[in-house]
Amino acid sequence: MASTDTTPETAATPGSSSKADDLAGLEAGLDALDAVQTHRTPVREVLVKKVLPPVIAVTLVLVVWQLLIATKITPETKLPAPSAVWDSLTEMWLKGTLLDVVWTSVSRGLLGFLLALAIGTPLGLLVARVKVVRAAIGPILQGLQSLPSVAWVPPAVLWFGLDDAMMYTVILLGAVPSIANGLVSGIDQIPPLFLRAGRTLGATGLSGARHVIMPAALPGYLAGLKQGWAFSWRSLMAAEIIAGSPDLGGGGGRRRGERRANSDQPGGVRAIKRTRVVGDPHDRDLKRPLARMVLRTRGLLVKS
Repeated sequence: MASTDTTPETAATPGSSSKADDLAGLEAGLDALDAVQTHRTPVREVLVKKVLPPVIAVTLVLVVWQLLIATKITPETKLPAPSAVWDSLTEMWLKGTLLDVVWTSVSRGLLGFLLALAIGTPLGLLVARVKVVRAAIGPILQGLQSLPSVAWVPPAVLWFGLDDAMMYTVILLGAVPSIANGLVSGIDQIPPLFLRAGRTLGATGLSGARHVIMPAALPGYLAGLKQGWAFSWRSLMAAEIIAGSPDLGGGGGRRRGERRANSDQPGGVRAIKRTRVVGDPHDRDLKRPLARMVLRTRGLLVKS
């Protein structure tokens, strides 16, 4: 007798298994993006992955440096020994002039960077959101960013003389274009859906810039800030070296220019190392953790 069961049997199609696997992988990826890392990284892992590599690299540089001096490949008149540089640094510390030199340059650099931030952020918003402003100012910002900051030192001296206004002018001309262009790049990469959703919810004008545009453009904006600080510091050092004057105080760039004029090789190398050491923590200790936090909140960096 024929069966009266009319329920169709589900036939397994060749692509059904692969589609199910793809969906499962997609769900697992989304779960991983949403996962919040609550455990702390072991101290040993931090030391091995983050502290040990730069220590080894610096040690190798010092070893090679000392070998060049010991084997007479490079005379000490051109490249002083590491011990001579250390003795020069110790002498400045004992005299009490090291902190004064560092603080003079750092205070100028930070104030100039904050001024560039206050100018570059609204300028970037205007260029990114107003077509007429972009057509008029966009090419100028691109050109200013590609122009070496040291080129502004001679005209700034003619405009303002040897004073702090000249220093801040050079810093602003070097940092503002980088900050503004970074923000413009970040805004250009915002998905249009975000902007439409913001307008639907009533986020327009300043409210839209605060709650939609700036948070969505944050990765590009942070990249612009990082580059802006680099240009600020380089511009400041160039201005202090070229336009060094007793009226401007004892900044690091001015001291480097004096060491060059006096053929003080240990002092010159010491000034280079001091500039590197002072300029690096701003990026390593402030901007990198901030960038990781932004990426982590967006699901782009699961592991710290």
